[in-house]
Amino acid sequence: MNKHLTHLLLAATVMTSASIASAAELVVVVNTANPATAMTSAQASQFFLGKSAMFTPVDLPENSPIRAEFYKKVADKDLSEVKTIWSKLVFTGKGTAPKEMHNYAEVKKAVAANPTGIGYIERSAVDATVKVVTVLP
Repeated sequence: MNKHLTHLLLAATVMTSASIASAAELVVVVNTANPATAMTSAQASQFFLGKSAMFTPVDLPENSPIRAEFYKKVADKDLSEVKTIWSKLVFTGKGTAPKEMHNYAEVKKAVAANPTGIGYIERSAVDATVKVVTVLP
């Protein structure tokens, strides 16, 4: 009985954590020196899907639930669709997939170090090193 209760509590904790993660408010951030002050979700998707080279995107790890949520919100695509798009671009020599960063701190550091850098993080992780240009619904 005690073992069953432990498993039940663990499952409830995992489900609560997943709900909190999916409820996170995501923002698109750029370098503070970048003249952009606002960007639509559609514009952001152009950079993260290789349709424009105006910005240099950085991504979170492929297995990140935040990454999945981001691509669903900006492009209405799941991660397998995003991977297919980038595979084609890389194979044809028309693009280089965004570098993957391990966490928000690395995303902010990469964006802050590159005048054309663009990334996405939770709004709660924003600080003075980056500038918010899009708040995702």
